[in-house]
Amino acid sequence: MPAASASASASASVRQPGLRFLLAHPAHALALGFGAGLSPRAPGTVGTLWAWAVFVWVSLLWQPSAWVWGLIIAAALLLGWWATAVTLRHSGASDPGFIVIDEIVAFWLVLWLIAPAGWLGQLLAFALFRYFDAAKPGPVAWADRAFKGQGWRGAWGVMFDDLVAAFCVLLLLALWRFLF
Repeated sequence: MPAASASASASASVRQPGLRFLLAHPAHALALGFGAGLSPRAPGTVGTLWAWAVFVWVSLLWQPSAWVWGLIIAAALLLGWWATAVTLRHSGASDPGFIVIDEIVAFWLVLWLIAPAGWLGQLLAFALFRYFDAAKPGPVAWADRAFKGQGWRGAWGVMFDDLVAAFCVLLLLALWRFLF
């Protein structure tokens, strides 16, 4: 069986976790986006929506400066990497859909860097991010294949392809702003 097929069948055999798994370890709660990853349908989209809602909520209530947002995102990336490594080990999966901290951190990065974008700009960023994350064209597919498995390397792989998807969104939006 080819490596890609073995990986796909191994991921397919991993069950969708429930509330018990979510609450079993703080890393699980973080990796599963505090429950967003428990969605039976499109957990990545639900995680991205959760990220958007939290970003807007924090921006309105706390109004952190740009550099504070940068620190929040950097900290979330490091904590997310750790939480993903722990959750991969405990679940036995290599890149399960129920881990959504990767979408959360990557979409926060997009929202931070396109600020002060209005509602329509954020909606476009959301749609583009979901496209790049789900369809995995070109560089996102490469990033998705670059790091697989368990441990820190596998956890980085889970995070990395979403960061590349975020970069693609930011590149497209920058090109749009430059050309129009």
